[in-house]
Amino acid sequence: MPRTDEPATRVAGAVLQVFMERALARCEVDEPSRNAVARALITASRMGTDSHGLRLLPHYVRAVQGGRINPRPAMRFTRRLPGTGYLYADDGFGHLAGYTAIEHAIAMADEVGIGAVAVGRSSHFGAAGCYALEAARRGYVGLSVCTADALVSLHHGQGPFHGTNPIAFAAPVPDQLPYLLDMATSSIPWNRVQQYAAIDRELPPGVVVDRQGNLTTDASQAVSLLPLGGADFGFKGAGLAGMVEVLSATMTGMLHGFRLLPMSGDDMSTPRGVGHCFLVMRPDAFVERDVFDRGMRDYLKDLRDQPALEGGEVLAPGDREWRCQAHRDAEGIPLDSANVAAYAELAERLSIPAPA
Repeated sequence: MPRTDEPATRVAGAVLQVFMERALARCEVDEPSRNAVARALITASRMGTDSHGLRLLPHYVRAVQGGRINPRPAMRFTRRLPGTGYLYADDGFGHLAGYTAIEHAIAMADEVGIGAVAVGRSSHFGAAGCYALEAARRGYVGLSVCTADALVSLHHGQGPFHGTNPIAFAAPVPDQLPYLLDMATSSIPWNRVQQYAAIDRELPPGVVVDRQGNLTTDASQAVSLLPLGGADFGFKGAGLAGMVEVLSATMTGMLHGFRLLPMSGDDMSTPRGVGHCFLVMRPDAFVERDVFDRGMRDYLKDLRDQPALEGGEVLAPGDREWRCQAHRDAEGIPLDSANVAAYAELAERLSIPAPA
């Protein structure tokens, strides 16, 4: 019998991007929104973040067709202070809100050294790393955070309270790909649980609990994630999740995760009102640019030169993603059997060619 986690096929990223944009166009999504969604999903899938990549397209189609997401938002940016602003996302796609907010944050950082943008009335924005990475690719330090609906138990709590509440941080490195940290504050992302359930793959131990609150490795039985740190040290993940709540819900005027409509619930007509927060810093606003560049190079060289345990390898944040990206750019992005079936059904329903 073949392994259930082996890809059913591989498709070039450019082909998948065209398919995504065609699918969203059939849903009357405007060009800026569909470009942003496809860009973010392909970025995540190229880097191996499959839980936040191409598998989300069918969900987004359901959400926009149901009325949850505004296909043609009129987003409005208000600059409140020299280095701060607020983006009203008009219940549009979070991906467009994220890239738009980063552009405004970069513009402010260019002028005053730092730019912070709070975003309200948004929706799921995919992988948080996409937006921090956009800043780093253009020579800035970037941070992005987002609240999410309750899927993660508190430390010693009986049920879900926080969302997976991701934190992404990226920094430029001269003549190298950026430093990139992109992490959930839960043990694993909820989308990965859904992905493993779709292909009948067992989860690692100690990351989810079932309806009775017992640890399980059966993805189909999972009802709540544990916070980062697990059963013994979950207070660390729960604390970081709370920090994200303050930045992306309280400071945006949006509901915190416990009160948000679930992303995967039955209601696909009511906008969720998700909040995000983005920070961009210009390194030479703090220290000479050559000092910063030399520091990043030296830090990463020292890190990667450290001796590893037998059979292991010391990697900097982002190294795994860049290796995966190089491989997938050469070989194609893998689609598992569930992805293939979902894309075939979507193509038939929307009367567009399936990705070959």
